[in-house]
Amino acid sequence: MLTELSIQDFAIINKISITFNEGLTVLTGETGAGKSIIIDAVQLLAGGRGSVEYVRHGANKAQMEGLFILDTNKHQIYETANQYGIEVQDGMVVLHRTITSGGKSICRVNGKLVTLAILKEFGKQLIDVHSQHETQSLLDPDNHIQLLDLYDKERIANAKQEYVHLYEKLTALQKRYRELSENEQEISQRLDLLNFQHNEIEQANLVPNEDDELEEERSQLANFERIYNGLQDAYYALYGEQKGLEWLNMANQSLQNSKEYDSFLNEKAEKMSNHYFLIEELMYELRSYADTLEYDPQRLNEIESRLNEISRLKKKYGSTVNEILEYLGKIEEEIEQITDKDSHLTNLDEQIKETYEDTYLEAKQLHDLREKAAQALTKNIHQELKDLYLEKTSFSVSFDTKINQGERTNLHHNGFDYIQFQIATNPGEPLKPLHKVASGGELSRIMLALKEIFARHQGITSVIFDEVDTGVSGRVAQAIAEKIQQISGQSQVLCITHLPQVAAMADTHKLIQKQAKNNRSSTVVKELSKSEKIDELGRMITGAKLTDTAKDHATEMLELADNYKKNHG
Repeated sequence: MLTELSIQDFAIINKISITFNEGLTVLTGETGAGKSIIIDAVQLLAGGRGSVEYVRHGANKAQMEGLFILDTNKHQIYETANQYGIEVQDGMVVLHRTITSGGKSICRVNGKLVTLAILKEFGKQLIDVHSQHETQSLLDPDNHIQLLDLYDKERIANAKQEYVHLYEKLTALQKRYRELSENEQEISQRLDLLNFQHNEIEQANLVPNEDDELEEERSQLANFERIYNGLQDAYYALYGEQKGLEWLNMANQSLQNSKEYDSFLNEKAEKMSNHYFLIEELMYELRSYADTLEYDPQRLNEIESRLNEISRLKKKYGSTVNEILEYLGKIEEEIEQITDKDSHLTNLDEQIKETYEDTYLEAKQLHDLREKAAQALTKNIHQELKDLYLEKTSFSVSFDTKINQGERTNLHHNGFDYIQFQIATNPGEPLKPLHKVASGGELSRIMLALKEIFARHQGITSVIFDEVDTGVSGRVAQAIAEKIQQISGQSQVLCITHLPQVAAMADTHKLIQKQAKNNRSSTVVKELSKSEKIDELGRMITGAKLTDTAKDHATEMLELADNYKKNHG
């Protein structure tokens, strides 16, 4: 859940830090106080589109930072963090974003600089923002298949993974088939290029690891004098009268003459003898190696010339000789495929047929699983809609399964299903796509019904509702309040509302106010005590002056909300 949110120099916000708790947190306040600005900041923190307009007038940058605490080490965020080399300790994730007045956006996750796209990946797994505008995503049929798959994620995810693997293999084979069968001119030009590259590499007669070996030999010849002098100096320091080996021999003989009288000397005499013979052998090896050395300036020139040729090839075909030879193998295979195109096309066609059959079977399994999930989802949503006084509303998951009899069915990334949520808000009316039927108030309730269901499956730590209850009242408002409270049992919920029924359900109530200081407006956040909650609810009820009747009504609402939470906790 989101536990701490810091905002600085953002719109009318100077600097605020807000602590959030589990359950339902309600944000209320007058229009223009900055409630939606706080949600805007959270959306930007989750990777939303930024603008220099958000930077407070006179400031150089706007900054947002949020601390999220994960309640399980199985959260999908861990996999994302590992993917990008970000460490998550003690279940804490810190998202940070800075927008400069010059238009730059700087993003961090747990202190590590990331791109906006990566920040968005983390954000979508931690925060789910729903406003009247965001609700429109429910109307997009392209999202419906993802929601259905999410509903029965445990079974569908495995089948979908198998399908996607085969589908990607199929599309790769089809792409290769098209490349070989289309545009003879391009293929001919490609073959000419490959033949040129093949001849150029082959004529070089490269040997594996040749570049490394030549570099070593060049280094030896270029530093011949230093190497030879080093060998000679080392050899003559050991060999000859009054040199190292003679002194070691004297030490060895001294210990050998005394070892029988002392166990310690006996042990050291043996070690000394071994060391002496090892150094003597080393001396002879140094002399032998020095005898093999010969400075050959002609060979150095040959090496330089060969390395220049290899360097020229590296610029075209690979960073090492081994990579160049690997590339040679690839183009030989491609040349063979192009020159023997007909047989390869036949072979590819057979592979495509076999892979298509396997992919279609996986798509059919996905379809069957989705139909079962759709039945369960429909039943579940009808119950949720009934709780929201939409008991006469019919919901259905429509499958447009484009199966072509006698020919190949068109497959796509999600199988062969095209799914759309449909609804009829009045008895006797035909089912129609969601966006063609639902009014604003109905759509808000439908969205809450869906959110109540999917909150159990998404693993989102924080769900944010921004005035999704606009335009409702009476028993519908109470039903929405109860539904939002139920969702807060699955995920932390932050809710901006003008409904006293929703505010009464809050576990934490924060008041957003706008203050003027030094001729500048700024937003402040205050957590309300019980008595302050009553006053705020009273103002929300009357919309004007706070009266004793309104306060009594507010007190009663809080008591009813507490009883509801106790009975449905």
